[in-house]
Amino acid sequence: MALVLDGLTKRFGPITALDGISFRVERGSVFGFLGANGAGKTTTMRIILDILRPDSGTATWDGTPTTDVPRRTWGYLPEERGLYPRLEVLEQLVFFASLYAIPRREAAARARDWLARFRISDYEKRRAEELSKGNQQKVQLIAAILHQPEVVIMDEPFVGLDPVNVSLLKEAFEEMRSRGTTLVFSTHQMEMVEELCEAVAIIDHGRLVLGGPIRDVKRSSGRQVVRLAVEGDMALPWLADLDGVSVRRPGQDFVELDVDARHDPREVLTAAIAHGERVTQFLIADPSIEQIFIDRVGRPPSDDHHLATVAADAGGTGAPGSAGGGTGVEPTGNPG
Repeated sequence: MALVLDGLTKRFGPITALDGISFRVERGSVFGFLGANGAGKTTTMRIILDILRPDSGTATWDGTPTTDVPRRTWGYLPEERGLYPRLEVLEQLVFFASLYAIPRREAAARARDWLARFRISDYEKRRAEELSKGNQQKVQLIAAILHQPEVVIMDEPFVGLDPVNVSLLKEAFEEMRSRGTTLVFSTHQMEMVEELCEAVAIIDHGRLVLGGPIRDVKRSSGRQVVRLAVEGDMALPWLADLDGVSVRRPGQDFVELDVDARHDPREVLTAAIAHGERVTQFLIADPSIEQIFIDRVGRPPSDDHHLATVAADAGGTGAPGSAGGGTGVEPTGNPG
């Protein structure tokens, strides 16, 4: 069982937002969907959720086109705030759950359980507009998962969260994964990808540039990273004489080096000792996902690009019953 995208193409006038995107997300896995702003991530998510239709290509869940999959299959956390600002937290969580025929008492019990886990039980009678951005984000996530969807799709779920709340959210991810929930999220925080994801897809200008299991993606670069620290001066001019070695990141405490796959990284340690250095740290690792991203895309993941605005204007943010318990809307008042 898997979420499979095959050759998705989507245009908005003269702009090609998606250009033949294909990848596979295994059931029960955590998957990172990466790209700079405007690369096509949100457009892809909206196609999966049947908010947008592709010009060509298919999206399927367990072999069934996502257009024919029951709505309760999906939970959706959009990047934009989608709560009713003047409605109390618990009331709107119960309302969102009611869209999936969850009885009020059961919905309230589930909501209170999640509010407690996210340490905001005291806010159940507060209006959403009275909460901080971080707490609104947590309430919005609860709205997306209260009906216990099989797949949760999240657009920048860590935005606005401090380290404590990031930790709470990661715990929630682990719990959902242990229950077999499939999690797909976009983020610019590459350390979250390293920590949580089994596989990733990186897109740029609507095209897939790299994808697969994290380990395979890291090793696709054909190089290894060495972190070297010595006592005294970290200038280390002799590094320039080593074949296949380049300085990626100089520093006062350590230097980070790229080593070509044709060379043994331990040659750096041998050279350091030969030059009389007193080595205090020597570490061999694969490149980070952030390094891979910059190498393949050519810019940091938070860089802006015009496609974000074009896709948002053309696609909207959905409707209360469209996906994820209604968190794709931008409401202005009480739903009743």
